[in-house]
Amino acid sequence: MPLERLDYRSLDALLARELVREEHEATAVLIRDLAGVRRRGVFTRAEFRRMCRWKSPRARLLWEKNSAARIAAVSRAVLATRDERRRMELLTRLVGVGVPMASAILTLIDPRRYGVLDIRAWQLLFAVRSVDANRRGQGFTIAQWLGYLAALRRHARRLGVSARTIEYTLFAVHRKFQKGTLYVQAPAAGRSVSASGGRAPPRACGSAFRGGAHGARRARRPRGGGRGRGHP
Repeated sequence: MPLERLDYRSLDALLARELVREEHEATAVLIRDLAGVRRRGVFTRAEFRRMCRWKSPRARLLWEKNSAARIAAVSRAVLATRDERRRMELLTRLVGVGVPMASAILTLIDPRRYGVLDIRAWQLLFAVRSVDANRRGQGFTIAQWLGYLAALRRHARRLGVSARTIEYTLFAVHRKFQKGTLYVQAPAAGRSVSASGGRAPPRACGSAFRGGAHGARRARRPRGGGRGRGHP
């Protein structure tokens, strides 16, 4: 990572001090433009491209390969099912759509119930001991996403906010405290190296979310702008 000066020892404590309620302006516009998707039960290729560009413009050569017919068929199936695992399995069948991208699509369509799973959010959860697997926050499994989603919704209900608000807070706080390299590559020997230069433990399977507040010292509130999510 590392996350400098992050004194919080639980997610409860962090959210009590750092909650970011304001949505990024450009993201709010996109969410409003997509408000009719759930009612229609399908999203178009143009809408799909906007969502993918918001999350990961650098992967354009991949997600542009999906045809309008393929996107329509997958999106209808995604919006017709109530099974969260099934939704993720369907979305990740699209070219260029992994778990983070799929979570972004669901978030833009329904921010009340979803939040984006990405490296920043996960690394922050690891730092406050809410998860104890996948320290680097890369190569997410569907099981990890399901645990993450359950945690977002639990805290959202407790605080009376959307799941996206909880997720955006994680993103903003991580960006405020993170120093050094965000992404790291595993060396040829197969051992991962942390962003701080030390060796990281092998990635564990699944996820273990932990609760309970252990107290925290006060930290400066993050500035709320700039998600717009062409982030790394």
